[in-house]
Amino acid sequence: MKESREREGDDLMSTLSVCRFEGESSRSAGRRTRRRYRLEHVLVGCGLALLPWLVVLANGLPGTTIASNWCTAWIGLDALEALGLIATGLLAARGHHLHALTAVATATLLVVDAWFDTVTAAPGADQISAVVMAVGAELPLAVVCVVLAVRGFARQTA
Repeated sequence: MKESREREGDDLMSTLSVCRFEGESSRSAGRRTRRRYRLEHVLVGCGLALLPWLVVLANGLPGTTIASNWCTAWIGLDALEALGLIATGLLAARGHHLHALTAVATATLLVVDAWFDTVTAAPGADQISAVVMAVGAELPLAVVCVVLAVRGFARQTA
């Protein structure tokens, strides 16, 4: 008799704790959803605020300029690309779910590099070289990264 009461008490306590945790998780998930909803609106608002700024930049920036840290900027961008490719490859080889995120970031860096290489290159041999690098290396690597990311995200949601 005493044992059956103890078992009933244990079952009741486990049921109460499960209900309590389920209630807590639904409340915290609701808070997260509301916060995410507001953050999404902030992001859209910031994006919309940048649109007039593009007009200001288009009308106000000089056609040419001299950058004092030109080499440092390009070396830094290429270093980030190298780190992204290495991290994505290692994470994908290990089957880690974060490889999709590093793949997206690396693809973005590669597309940005291709864009700025081709747009800032001097006419002639420099521009041809930039286009060849973009079409032959940077953009194909970006496509590979996007494919890895899509496959990784598909596995996570399945």
